Amino acid sequence: MTNQELIDALRAADAVQYGEFELSHGGTSDYYVDKYLFETDPHCLELIAEAFAEKIEEPKLAGVALGAVPLVAVTATETDRPYVIARKQAKEYGTGNRIEGRLEAGEEVVVLEDIATTGNSAVDAAEALREAGATVNRVLVVVDREEGATENLADHDLELDALVNASELLADQ
Repeated sequence: MTNQELIDALRAADAVQYGEFELSHGGTSDYYVDKYLFETDPHCLELIAEAFAEKIEEPKLAGVALGAVPLVAVTATETDRPYVIARKQAKEYGTGNRIEGRLEAGEEVVVLEDIATTGNSAVDAAEALREAGATVNRVLVVVDREEGATENLADHDLELDALVNASELLADQ
């Protein structure tokens, strides 16, 4: 799969929208990448799973809840690797876990995420995984908005690897 195939699929799913949007970190933007439109599109999911699979070296996957759960599930199927889900905060009921699934101390894990803007949610997930005993060095995202996530993740000893950058996604639009 080429980057252009994924870009075309994201555009075909109408995941790239233009207007005035408030982002989760509180800032605003004149474009929005709607993860729910590409994460509910079977063709996009297939391309993302294939692209992630080509980049994964680590034996275990982690998805950031809630947005990256479909991505980590299809990638686990594509790669035949187990995965865990990292919650933003521990549940207040049931087991009260912040990490869902089986995770052994010392396991090497790659974090999968949908969109990186500041990278804060990926940092939070990586820190939760590290607190649980995992080794986490990389975060793979579908789209890097190129708004500081690379630098923020580097400050936490994490490498950001994106399938598509915003500049590529928005080119020729």
